[in-house]
Amino acid sequence: MGLLISLETLALETGALETSASDSRAMVFDCRSHLGNLTQGKKDFDAGHIPGAQHADLDQHLSAAPGAGGRHPLPEREVLADQFQQWGINPATRIICYDQNNGAFAARLWWLCRWLGHDEVFVLDGGLDGWIQQGHPVSTVQSTFPQGHFALKPELTNICHVGDVLGSSNTLLDARDSARYRGEIEPIDPVAGHIPGAISVPFSDNLSEGYFKPASVLKQRFENLDLAPDSPLVCYCGSGVTAIHNVLALLIAGYPEPALYAGSWSEWITDPDRPIETA
Repeated sequence: MGLLISLETLALETGALETSASDSRAMVFDCRSHLGNLTQGKKDFDAGHIPGAQHADLDQHLSAAPGAGGRHPLPEREVLADQFQQWGINPATRIICYDQNNGAFAARLWWLCRWLGHDEVFVLDGGLDGWIQQGHPVSTVQSTFPQGHFALKPELTNICHVGDVLGSSNTLLDARDSARYRGEIEPIDPVAGHIPGAISVPFSDNLSEGYFKPASVLKQRFENLDLAPDSPLVCYCGSGVTAIHNVLALLIAGYPEPALYAGSWSEWITDPDRPIETA
């Protein structure tokens, strides 16, 4: 299973990204996006990106249209697989995902790849900020590749659907910041609070200066939560994006893969009969 890739490892590979014709070549995807500004991610990409990268936009490519399923519902698997073919992805392609620094948007593509059955995928630890800080070049060239032959395979991920969220055995982990969890503020969604019984586990605490903390530190973080050993873990956030950061962090820490509640808070609150908690 692919998890993280270092800046140093990627730097060794970038020379062949734009010229390799191999079906097993590495392909890099810039996942920078901005909640509330649908065009800024592409503008940032156009202004400079890792050489050979293509842009994978959260709203345009990595989500279905917002609605009853939340702000960033999962796209149809077949639609996303078609997009993978347009990007030039093949069954043996090694996919590397990055964003500005914290890995939250990159982790969305990482999870979606595995949801489509593609396991050769990694998140760039440190993101574009780390890349630039280490003196590596950026490019404004818009790279294109021949259409790929990507094919769907069985899912490699775990999903929790809205009807199963409050299952008696689940432990819910809320990746939003603590103030949103407590309902003290809600800058995005129309209702504040959290799903009853959820534990506040802000995804930002998985990081130190833009890099994932070591596996041993992440393991201690999750052990300190006193999670019930026989309780399935379900990760959620505002719309199914930063929750995946906790999925990735738990895997780095050596835990079994938790389930993602993809609709997350923004889907939960579409039904006023669903309970909520604050504080």
